[in-house]
Amino acid sequence: MAKTPLDQLRTLSLALPDAWEKISHGEPTFWVHKRMFAMFASARNHHGAGRDAVWCKAVHLTQEMVVSRWPDRYFVPPYVGTSGWFGIYLDRRPNWSEVADRLEGSYRLVAPKRLLATLDEREGRANVGRVSKR
Repeated sequence: MAKTPLDQLRTLSLALPDAWEKISHGEPTFWVHKRMFAMFASARNHHGAGRDAVWCKAVHLTQEMVVSRWPDRYFVPPYVGTSGWFGIYLDRRPNWSEVADRLEGSYRLVAPKRLLATLDEREGRANVGRVSKR
């Protein structure tokens, strides 16, 4: 049986060090430490607006770049969009490698330094590609 978008999202999100899932705002959300880095938006829930998607934490510059460059794949979600978050549509054969990269970027904005070091070690890099929390 093929994985659903939520199954695939869950696999990618929970592969990040110490990431965990809970239901928040009626949807599965993904956390590290005490901070959310991603939220599933179901097509069946009003948050999804008829399409499965994931909302990712980001800085405004990233949000502006991805939404303006690829409006068929990215969007500004309600509620959290004003804080820089962006959404990725998951209902039209998304590039899961790209989704994984975006989830990692979101995770890096909120994860403690020790977990970032763990992630970098696991990926075979040392202090490369760190995203500033500002």
